[in-house]
Amino acid sequence: MRRSTLAWFALLLPACALAAAGGGWKVVQHYPLGGNGGWDYLALDQATQHLYVSRSDRVVVVDARDGKQVGVIGGLSGVHGIALADDLHKGFISNGRGNSVAIFDRATLAVEQTVAVAAKDPDGIVYDPYSKRVFTFNGDSNDASVIDAVSGKLLGHVALPGRPEFPVSDGHGHVFDNIESANALVEIDPMTMKVTATWPLKDCEHPSGLAIDVAHQRLFSVCQNGVMAVTDATNGKPVASVPIGAGPDAARFDARRQLVLSSNGRSGTLTVAREETPDRYRVLANVPTQKSARTMALDEASGRVFLSAAEFGARPAPTAADPHPRPSVRPGSFQVLVVGAAK
Repeated sequence: MRRSTLAWFALLLPACALAAAGGGWKVVQHYPLGGNGGWDYLALDQATQHLYVSRSDRVVVVDARDGKQVGVIGGLSGVHGIALADDLHKGFISNGRGNSVAIFDRATLAVEQTVAVAAKDPDGIVYDPYSKRVFTFNGDSNDASVIDAVSGKLLGHVALPGRPEFPVSDGHGHVFDNIESANALVEIDPMTMKVTATWPLKDCEHPSGLAIDVAHQRLFSVCQNGVMAVTDATNGKPVASVPIGAGPDAARFDARRQLVLSSNGRSGTLTVAREETPDRYRVLANVPTQKSARTMALDEASGRVFLSAAEFGARPAPTAADPHPRPSVRPGSFQVLVVGAAK
């Protein structure tokens, strides 16, 4: 059957059938990286196509086009996230166990400075180009640390109304963050370093990943009860609730294609929803990925999505120090999945 005929036939399928079938997206490449340790967030340098992959005590840098290793940023401790400052040619890594941020040169991958954040478990991290400041959101001290991105000086802290999760910046004087323990969103003024608004997230339990549509001022919080809460970034009003998969930990907005993405680690899917208007959303697909693929990065040019995943072994016995231990990663199973349009 000719491709044009197939495309015409696909328009006749109901939206639910397209979603079940993958809607034209699939895993198109596997980048086997192996190695020991867990992982958390990824980040993509859009210009160089360097993909930064967190791996516990290091960040592995690969070429996003073919998966070949470019280098390793080592000597880290409990890596959570990587924030990139395009205007400064720097990168920033949150060390959750080290309670610090490593600042590295993106050309050489050399760590130039390590900054103590004076807080506990820096997790989500974002660079705000408006203020030229880096914010780490500290999971065990319910606050955010603020660092001058140029000098590396710790400027202070922002008290938060609960345990924070992933942040975003609109680049125009506002930083937003999910408050996981309060089922809420906060708005922060990056210059005054104060919370300017706290908004409850309706029907959203334990929000984690967060994305933003800057042009239409919409925030997308992925929640552990299987929904994505859409919020008006100007006033905190709820706009929509979009069904997603189980165990999400990251969200992305594809501005070129007007798509909202949720990576769902427990269900092993990538939810793809279209922003038909700023107030109306339609799920196009729940793309099969792999269980554990809960975080992602987006290539804004091609629309490809990169997800970290691995196979798990047995879960260790609980101890007093770690009553909820994570299962071990099976040796050699860690990889990056690449989701793109099916050909």
